[in-house]
Amino acid sequence: MSTNRLFGMVYYLLNHQKTTTAALAAHFEVSTRTICRDINTLSSVGIPIYTETGRSGGVYLLSHFILDKVFLSKEEQNNMLTLLKGTRQINPQMSDQSFDKLSALFDKSFDDWLEIDFTAWYQNNRHDEKFTRLKNSILNKTQISYASKNGLQERCCCPYKLIFKSQAWYLQAFDLDKDDFRNFKINRMSSVEVLHQNFQSILPPEKFEQNLSRKMMPVKLVFTKEVFYRVYDEFDHNDILEIDANTVNVQTQLPDEEWLVQYLLSFGRYLKVLEPTSIKQHMQSELDAVYDNLIN
Repeated sequence: MSTNRLFGMVYYLLNHQKTTTAALAAHFEVSTRTICRDINTLSSVGIPIYTETGRSGGVYLLSHFILDKVFLSKEEQNNMLTLLKGTRQINPQMSDQSFDKLSALFDKSFDDWLEIDFTAWYQNNRHDEKFTRLKNSILNKTQISYASKNGLQERCCCPYKLIFKSQAWYLQAFDLDKDDFRNFKINRMSSVEVLHQNFQSILPPEKFEQNLSRKMMPVKLVFTKEVFYRVYDEFDHNDILEIDANTVNVQTQLPDEEWLVQYLLSFGRYLKVLEPTSIKQHMQSELDAVYDNLIN
C-alpha cells in the first residue's frame, strides 16, 4: 500500500468530484483491485469516500468534505496560509496561486493580517530582478558573475543558497577565484549576470561557518529624549536602562566595523559615548574631518 497514492486519490477526487475505478487505476498505474482496496482503506480512516454502480455511478467524496477536517487542524491550516502570505515577495505568482488554491480547498476566508517585505524603502524593481536572477541560478545550477559596487572587482561563483540575516540578504556560493565557499552581501553586488555554464550539485563542508557573525565590542551609551524613538526601535529593550524621563542608558554589544562611527554620529548631540574610549577617539577624528571639509 502506498501512502502517497492514498493522498493522491483524495486530491484527485477533490479536483474531479466523481470518477471511476478504471480511471483511478489508469491515473495511478495500478489495477482496479488495488484501487478498491485503497477505497476501503480510506473509508476505514474516516474519509467519506463512496462508490455507486450504474450508468451515473462512480467513485466520489461527499460534497461537504474538505481536506483540513481530516489531515489538518485549524491552527495548521492558518499556519500554512500565513506562511504563503509571508513568502509572497520571494515568488509572488506561485505564492498567490498556492494561497488561492488552499483557501478554496480549506473552504475558508483568511484575515490578511501579515505582510513581510524584505526590501528597503529606497529599493526599486532592479533589486527584484537581481534577486530573481540569483534564485533562478541556484535552482538551475548555473554560474553567475557580478561586479562589486565600485565596479573594481569581478567575481564568478556557483550559487548555493540565499540567506536573510541581520536585516540583509546574503548569497552563499562557491567562489571560483578563491576555490572556497563564501558569503556575499547582495546589496554590494551589481551587474549580476547568469552564465550559460552549469555546475554539478555542490554542498558546503560540514564545518563551513556562515561568517555572517560579526566581531562585537561592548559599548555604554547615553541618549536624551529627542532620540528615544530610535533607541527603542534599534536596540534590544533588555539593554536599555531608563535613568529618568529625559535620559536612557544603553549597555550592549555593537559590531566592530567601519560603519559604526557613522552610525553613532547619526544621533548627533543627543548621544554621549561613555565606553569604549577608542570609539570616542574615532568619532572625534571623523568630526575633525567633517569640519575640515566644511571650512575648506
